[in-house]
Order: sequence, then structure tokens, then C-alpha cells
Amino acid sequence: MNGDRTMRPPTILDVANEVGVSKSLVSLVMRGSDGVSPMSRKAVLDAAAKLGYRPNAAAQTMVRQRSYAIGVMVSDLHNPFFADVIDGIDTAVTEAGYRAIMTTGNRVPEREHLAVATLLEMRVDGLVLASPVLAREHVVAASQAVPTVIVGKATRAPTIDSVTNDDRRGAEMVVDHLVELGHRRIAHIDGGLGAGAKPRRTGYIRAMRRHRLESEIRSVRGSFAEDGGDAGMRALLAESRLPTAVFVANDLAAIGVLEVLDAEELDVPGDISVVGYDNTALAASHRSGLTTVDQPRHDMGRMAAELILEKISTDRATARRAVLLPKLVARESTGPPRS
Repeated sequence: MNGDRTMRPPTILDVANEVGVSKSLVSLVMRGSDGVSPMSRKAVLDAAAKLGYRPNAAAQTMVRQRSYAIGVMVSDLHNPFFADVIDGIDTAVTEAGYRAIMTTGNRVPEREHLAVATLLEMRVDGLVLASPVLAREHVVAASQAVPTVIVGKATRAPTIDSVTNDDRRGAEMVVDHLVELGHRRIAHIDGGLGAGAKPRRTGYIRAMRRHRLESEIRSVRGSFAEDGGDAGMRALLAESRLPTAVFVANDLAAIGVLEVLDAEELDVPGDISVVGYDNTALAASHRSGLTTVDQPRHDMGRMAAELILEKISTDRATARRAVLLPKLVARESTGPPRS
């Protein structure tokens, strides 16, 4: 008999026999029922660990009508911004007895749609979408299936929670900082269609107008990737009148800008000051010491998870909008322009 058991995964009956209790008691323990004494619970769990027994997740989902899993779709795993967001999400859901299931769409709407559909097929209890580029109608459809929260991108959908940084205010802080240093020719390399790109571009334009620098407004197309910064900076260098400072949509793209300037033997910040956005590990570790805007990434992830868990447990119908304030972090990549 023992030889037979080693040839197959242990079952709930094996655990019951190991402890000398009924299958129903083992089932109560595995479902997390309150109606079990601490001594019996410990004995069952110890036996399950000894035998290597794992409850069937699909069966538990059917019994409980809940999977205790939160699906997390991340826009771009290559962007270090999302590492801290994921850490915040994972910390909060683990503390609540849930698990996080991660996937990505790599900034491609069709792939994000497939990623979300896959998570829903896995019967997750809720969805956290981190800076999605997914079409709005697909996000709304997902929210009709399970509670959904978006982190890193604003939404007006009446049933979808969101956690964002005040991107417009952050961009204005960048322009204010550069103007205080004496810059007037301040260009912007935007984030294309990425989440948060539009409000950052709007903040840049609004601040330039506030400082009466309308004639100096120059925004070129980029992306939230290193090659987006590279392309945007090369477009600016091709013009006859160079900016003295460049505000780049995020840190990853700013690294692309710094690499181009280094290849062209232009000094940072002597020839051109550079500012990023996000305050990722890249900003502090880069040899130029990148000035950037800090987003509380871990807090954003944690708050998104807490909102989704609250919505699951209370069936709250109205949406909540959490907007966190950014902070400028000045480093060596910005300085006064040369006279």
C-alpha cells in the first residue's frame, strides 16, 4: 500500500489516515474553516506537509466560489518602475491570504487583451491592471466580470478603481526646477501612447506657458522605452537650435537620451540638462545621477491591492480614485545653462 502511495500524489484520505481523523475534518482544515480546534488544525497541517499534500486549487475554487487569487497584468516587465509596484501588490495580497498571478502584454493592446482573458479563465477574484494600453471597452468588460483596479493610469469608468500619481503636477515640477536653474529652451520627449504620457505632456506645456515660454515649447514623440528616448533625442539634435534642457517621459527613456548625448560627446549637464520621471533604481545608479520625479511605486501597488481586496469583500459599487503626490529628486544631471 505504501508502495502504491509513493507512485501517486497524496490525497486527502492519506492525510486523514496519517492523523487518524475523518476526511471531513481534513476538508474543514483545508478550507480554512473556523470550526476546528487549534490542536487538530496543527496535526492535519503537519501531516499534509509531511506527505506533500496540496489541495486541488480548482476544486477549492468550486467549493468556496472563490479562488483567493488576484490577477495582475503588467504593461512592461522591462521597465523597472513595475518591479516596486508588483512588490507592493504582492505584499498586500499575501498578507490577506491571497496569491498574485502575474502576466504581461508587453505594451501591445492585443496581447494585453489575451493576458486579461487568460487571467479571467483562471477564475481570479479580481484584477489589477498596471499602466495598461488595453482599449477602454476591454477594461470595462473585464470589470464587469470581476472587481478591477488600474494602477498608474487614470480612468473615468464609474465602476473601476484607480491609483495614480499626479503626472501633470510632476511635469510642472520639472519645468519649475529647470526654469529656476535659468533654462528657457526646455524640450520634452514624450511617452507616446504610454499610460501617463498625456498628462505629463500637458503638465509640461502648462508650466511652460505659466513661465511665459510659449515660444520655447518643443515636444517630440518618444516612448517609455530606452529606444524612445534615443529617437527623441536624435530628433532634437537634428534641429538647428538645440535645447539647453530636456524633460524625458520616464527614467528608462532618459537613459536612452543620456547614451545618445554621451555618444555625441555632449556634456550633461554642461551642454544639456536631462530630467527623467519615476525615480527608479536606474536614476540613482546611472553615472550621471539622473534628476527625476519620484513616484511612490510600492505604495501605489499596495494601495491598488488593498482597494481590490476591499471591493471583493464588500461588493462596493462606487469607484475610488487615489491620487498620490510626486516629489522632485534633484541630482547631477541638471544644472544652470552655459551662458
